[in-house]
Amino acid sequence: THTKILLTSLSAMVAETATFPIDLAKTRLQLHSESLSCPTNAFRVAAEILRQQGPLGLYQGLSPAILRHLFYTPLRIVGYENLRNFAVGNGSISLPSKALLGGVSGVIAQVVASPADLVKVRMQADSRMVSQGQQSRYVGPFDAFRKIVHAEGFGGLWKGVFPNIQRAFLVNMGELACYDHAKRFVVQNHIAADNAYSHTLASIMSGLSATALSCPADVVKTRMMNQVAAKESEVMYKSSFDCLVKTVKIEGLRALWKGFFPTWARLGPWQFVFWVSYEKFRQYAGLSSF
Repeated sequence: THTKILLTSLSAMVAETATFPIDLAKTRLQLHSESLSCPTNAFRVAAEILRQQGPLGLYQGLSPAILRHLFYTPLRIVGYENLRNFAVGNGSISLPSKALLGGVSGVIAQVVASPADLVKVRMQADSRMVSQGQQSRYVGPFDAFRKIVHAEGFGGLWKGVFPNIQRAFLVNMGELACYDHAKRFVVQNHIAADNAYSHTLASIMSGLSATALSCPADVVKTRMMNQVAAKESEVMYKSSFDCLVKTVKIEGLRALWKGFFPTWARLGPWQFVFWVSYEKFRQYAGLSSF
């Protein structure tokens, strides 16, 4: 278990570092959404960051993102594998059961990692403030932790935890169950051996499944977060459920999958880099495939 925790942490660091600029561009795009004068797509946002801050600007907020994954990824991956192995010991396990185990593992991991997630989002927002000539609120991740606790109390570190839990349940339900099931399907049907090819196919399916399931929760989470800056009398949504109902009522069911491509553009490459790296590290460590 200790080796698996180390390997998941290492793989998550590789995946996060490789795909972080995509996440930063997506976050900036969400923050820009209400301003017509700001860039309207991820490529223009990335170009603006490069022009104003240089290549290192694309990695503003990477340290809290990696810190988050040192808690989040080992808990959900190793937790799921242990739960799955326990369930398999009592007989074969179905896809819905795997989905439930993946969702539960994701919820537990998100609760633990939520403070680091909050710091990551705030530091990414900070980099936008700096690019607009404003003073940065935080010197680094630990300074952000200290200032948030001082200003908002210890509970302030868990702001937004409930919409994040909903999203974590759906993402991990799609990702873990789909990767596990797809890889076994590919191997057992002799489409490919248990190698990088089958891991790549399974990770692609995993990314699509996780995006399709999590996109509605992502839309609700983003809209709830975007209204925080508004005056109390102007708040449109009273809760996540209220936001969900009003979005469907006003814009239709398809509105829940707005931003599917940029969400997949972030989740898809991350899944690919993580799973291929993790399976390769397990092989080097003498462990069996996931």
